[in-house]
Amino acid sequence: MTRLLVTGADGFVGRHLVRTARADGHQVIAAVLPGTSPIPEWTDAAVGPIVEVVRADLTRPADLDRLARVGAEAIVHLAAIASGAAARHDPAGAMQVNSVGSLQLLQAFAAAGERPRLLFVSTGEVYGPGHDGPIPESAPLNPVSPYAESKRAAEAALAEVDGEGRVPTIIVRAFPHSGPGQSAAYVLPALAARLRAAKAAGDHAVTAGNLDPVRDFLDVRDVARAYLVLLDRGVAGEVYNVASGTGQRLRDCFDRLAELIGVEARPTQDPALMRPADIPVLIGDPRKLRAATDWTPQYSFDQTLQDLVDAQAH
Repeated sequence: MTRLLVTGADGFVGRHLVRTARADGHQVIAAVLPGTSPIPEWTDAAVGPIVEVVRADLTRPADLDRLARVGAEAIVHLAAIASGAAARHDPAGAMQVNSVGSLQLLQAFAAAGERPRLLFVSTGEVYGPGHDGPIPESAPLNPVSPYAESKRAAEAALAEVDGEGRVPTIIVRAFPHSGPGQSAAYVLPALAARLRAAKAAGDHAVTAGNLDPVRDFLDVRDVARAYLVLLDRGVAGEVYNVASGTGQRLRDCFDRLAELIGVEARPTQDPALMRPADIPVLIGDPRKLRAATDWTPQYSFDQTLQDLVDAQAH
């Protein structure tokens, strides 16, 4: 059993990661913002070891110092401004939280004399446009959004700390992922919610942004497993894509969701939903991850869509 600190534990990925880690027998320390309500599941001993909850604001030095003394043997650092729209609205805030905040977290552990293995979650968006097929980790970085730029800056800062031998760090570049419980701030649950509303209203027109891009979608539950196996078997100082290697065109996703929901619908483009810098094709090459861990996805894309739709219905 490992004492595993998960920052942003009550977020979309965090909840799935905590559930998977507990099922594997890890003792999870969940870092959540002050004032956050506890997750009832975390106190259910039938699910796994009861979760220790630490309320901490990662922008406060005193809270970082407290986290550094919880006795963590490993960390999955999920806490971030993870929405591209939120980062565009406040680029300076995204840089402060995603880059500076991540560096300060590592520095707090280093100052306390602690050396847990850290898995930092970056994004496949750091590669930017110009790719037609799966992107390997060796590809040059070309972030074209404030969110991606904040993650690129964090990667560089954390690599420097790891290079000094203080905190062993693994960087993962996560490609898009979805599944049950994801907020409608993200594309697949947003489309599903609009399609469901159209069905209820008897409407056939559904607003959408640009549906031409191709994205490499993984199920969030497969992503959680990938993070945990990389903590165990990944090499500190290395970067790993977490991806499927297969692209899905958003227009096809729209049609598949419409079929699952049982509505005949056509997308109508809404300028308010367009992104200023959309990457046409974003597919990750997962071969390095698979070679290091033998990880393979367990959930098909169709299953992910079905579970997402079912979760919205309840």
